[in-house]
Order: sequence, then C-alpha cells, then structure tokens
Amino acid sequence: MISVLIPVYNYNVVTLVTTIHTQLQLCNIPFEIICLDDASSSEIAGKNYNISHLEFTNYIPSKVNLGRTKARQFLAKKANYNWLIFMDADVIPKSEFFISNYLKFIDSDYDAIYGGFAYHEKAPASNYMLRWTYGKTHEQIAATDRNKRPYKVIISANFMIKKSIFIDINSQIEQKGYGFDNFFAALMKMKKVKVFHIDNEVYHLGIETSKAYLNKKEKAAETLLFLHKNNRIDNHQNDLLNLFITLKHYKANVIFSMVYKRFKNPLQKNLCSNHPSMKLLQLYRISYMCYIDLNQK
Repeated sequence: MISVLIPVYNYNVVTLVTTIHTQLQLCNIPFEIICLDDASSSEIAGKNYNISHLEFTNYIPSKVNLGRTKARQFLAKKANYNWLIFMDADVIPKSEFFISNYLKFIDSDYDAIYGGFAYHEKAPASNYMLRWTYGKTHEQIAATDRNKRPYKVIISANFMIKKSIFIDINSQIEQKGYGFDNFFAALMKMKKVKVFHIDNEVYHLGIETSKAYLNKKEKAAETLLFLHKNNRIDNHQNDLLNLFITLKHYKANVIFSMVYKRFKNPLQKNLCSNHPSMKLLQLYRISYMCYIDLNQK
C-alpha cells in the first residue's frame, strides 16, 4: 500500500528507518522502505547497511552520485506501491502516529499531502543560527496557513504523493542542483495537482552552518533565475521571484544590484552572526539575484 523512499547522502539513517519501520508495522499494512545511498562515504554506508536486515526494507548503494532529483526518480520507479512517502535522511517524525496520519488520506481526492517541517525550540550553536532561524520563521508553518497558498511552502523532505504524478513531474527537472522545490511546486500548480497540507511534521536535524546555508540560498536564487529566464516557472507562488520581476519591470533591479555589491560583506556578517535578521536575508537574496542577473554573461 505504501512505499517510504529515502535518498541518503553521508547521513546515518538507522534511527529514522527503525522509527518508520516500527510505525509501519503497527499500521498492519503492506509496505516497503527503500533507501538509496547516493555514494556516501564507506563509513556512513557501513552503518546504514544495518537497516537492510529489517523486514521489507531495501538499502541500495550507488557508486556514483546521482544528485537529489535523479535519486528520487530512481526510488519512485523502484517502488512497488502507488503511494509514495518521501523523507529526507536528516529528519525524524514529530509524532508516533506519523505514518497513520498520512494513511488517512490514501482514499481522499488529493494527489499530494505535505506534512510540514518543525525545529526544536533549543537554539543551536551560533554558527548554525541562520538555518535554524530561517526554518522556524519560514518553514515551521501550520497547515491552515499553508493551505491558503498550497503551492507556496512545498518542502520535499516530508510528503506523500501518487507515484504516477511524482514520476511525471520530477522527470521534467533536468538540472542537478539546489532550489528545485520551487520548480516542482510550479509544475504541480500548472498541472493542477490537488495538494493538501496537514500538521504531520518532521523535525529537521541536519542543520548546516550559516555560511553553508547562505551559499545554498545563493544557489537557489541562481536556480530560480535560470528557470525564469528559460520560461520554465511562469505559473508559481514564489514571493522572491515576484519581487524580482517587479523590480526589473521598474528598473529598480539596478539599485538592488548596487546594494549587493556595496553591502555584501556587512550583510554576510549579520547573517552568519548569533542573531541573523530574516529581513536582511531577504534583502541579501533579492539583491544577489539582481546582481547576478545583470552580471551574468
């Protein structure tokens, strides 16, 4: 009835898989768990291999790094059941009823169910504050609010979707990189996929350093700009892209490009500090997007 799919890269998933396996058994349904290890280090892979001893659990090592999109496509095609639950390796369910909460929607009229993201209340070390603060501000959102704009907060770390729909949409993402959740969301909106959000969160555990996350936000802005320039993401609910289009229309993008060039270092200093400002992060992202748009060859 359900296939739980987990792409893995250099992360120990034994606790996650054991937790999910126990919940699936208690639900008393046909299930499988498939993990694709996307060319992790031998040390991590050796630890993760222990999950293959669990019933109906398949651990598949890959000798080459496929990347996020291809790894998910491989897992979806490998799945035996028509409903898929995708989870990132660095999460853990918030509820002991995580699986059963999803199963309630198997016979619903929806095509995709998104459970949401959560963060522990205790703040991490200072050099991890940017990711934690952003997550609590922009990702830890109640389902009632997410359902007001169902294609806006699309987090691929925790969702259930029909196999045929996932394979169709994911196959249209050809590039390898960071920031393609926005594109996936736009494609679902364009194809009128019926999306519903519920409060069935997972805790995000694998928080990267502020410097690494800021680099990821830059990559995501580059991805968004690439998709926009190639007319791949016209039908969307992305606020950053809407702002960029507006600024460019009024030629204010030149000013914001200058803001990035002039204030890049002070902005980065704040964002990598113990008290990163989310307003400054948004300024950094849009000014960076304007800058690379004007300076790309």
